[in-house]
Amino acid sequence: MKMTMVGLALLSIAMGSGASAAGDAKYQAFKIGSYNAVALKDGVLQEPNDGKSFLVGQPTADVAAVLKSSGAPGDHFEFSVQPLLVHAGKRVLLFDTGAGSNFGDITGKLQGALVAAGEDSAKVTDIFISHAHGDHIGGLVTPAGALAFPNAAIHMSAPEWQWLSGMSPETAKNFGLPQVTTLVGAIRPKVVPFEPGAQILPGVVEAVPVKGHTPGHSAYRIISGTNTLLVFGDTLHSYVVSVRKPAWKISFDLDQETGAASRVAFVSQSATSGQRLYGEHFPFPGVGKIVKEKDGYTWVPESLH
Repeated sequence: MKMTMVGLALLSIAMGSGASAAGDAKYQAFKIGSYNAVALKDGVLQEPNDGKSFLVGQPTADVAAVLKSSGAPGDHFEFSVQPLLVHAGKRVLLFDTGAGSNFGDITGKLQGALVAAGEDSAKVTDIFISHAHGDHIGGLVTPAGALAFPNAAIHMSAPEWQWLSGMSPETAKNFGLPQVTTLVGAIRPKVVPFEPGAQILPGVVEAVPVKGHTPGHSAYRIISGTNTLLVFGDTLHSYVVSVRKPAWKISFDLDQETGAASRVAFVSQSATSGQRLYGEHFPFPGVGKIVKEKDGYTWVPESLH
């Protein structure tokens, strides 16, 4: 998500567990085949339905109608922020890291969610970064600028790492990275760049390039035998609009035309294949599928309780 956020708001997050109501939970445990997985709540962001902050080129009344048709508020968008932790054999995998301290206390709840779930940040072995926006990589470092996951390799596509490591402080602020120099300096020794589409951990994690959002944006397919889960990063943002109107352009995409084409293809392919999905910005805990209906597509969340 491009982090020129307007009207950011944090919905209250109370102490939760795997069996708690989604709105109150800090974490939610579930399975990916034989793997134990945990959705980790970092916070909730909001953008107004004003025709520029998120969607561009669409009348706000039309957007509100689509939102309300799915039971969502018509005047704004809500984006949950939820990294995913997976125990895969001896490895502990983390997919994105939330916002860290980039937005004060509006997000940055990942470490608390880890503790609540009984997890240890020092035991994370591998981090997979979808892209270099502040709500996905901010949690890589502590507020003091130290590594938040000191023993983890940080996997990021080579084009994305090149873009991030060469980003000026002025540009970085537009992407929610006010301390980009500190962040890049801290993570540089840990970054392991890969070529787009690589089998990063063969038989366990493969990268799936999705063009348009950032130079090296990657989704990740987690594989446990015949069971898979696709963590799609910012391929989709809104569980309503991104699914029902994927061709609508969004301000967060560097290449809005390509981003829209990628969404259209992703939504169609996901519905056809029945791929199980993990949406980092969809309503917590973000696990479900896209289903074809008479009037288009819809997001169907999976019950994990």
